[in-house]
Amino acid sequence: MSRPREQDEDDGKVRLDKWLWAARFYKTRQLAHEALELGRVLVNGERVKASRIVREGDELLLRINQLEYRITVLQLATQRRPAKEAVLMYQEDEASKAEREERMLLLKAEHASFPHGEGRPTKKARRDISRFKGSL
Repeated sequence: MSRPREQDEDDGKVRLDKWLWAARFYKTRQLAHEALELGRVLVNGERVKASRIVREGDELLLRINQLEYRITVLQLATQRRPAKEAVLMYQEDEASKAEREERMLLLKAEHASFPHGEGRPTKKARRDISRFKGSL
């Protein structure tokens, strides 16, 4: 006779992709799975598969959108909970948090200094462009 699914979850065995989804690092399990396949998530310094069982105390290095997170797993969960509860599932390294905030400020400054176009040309501007090119 097979055991109910609820008992399996209580055994303390949680897949890494499911934990990353439950901890709200990724919007879907598929995105978490793809990040693991691409090597953007390291567990204790090693590249692992999505099916790896995560344990309390594991150290994860996540690379998400040019930002790095160094976290330690504190709690296991298989269900996605509100963000306030998800934050309690891990602890982030203070140096990692400072580096990430500095990187975010650098990216914002880079984006602000990037010259933006004036948008789509008006009808008059298109006519001027076509006259200039000589294709009227």
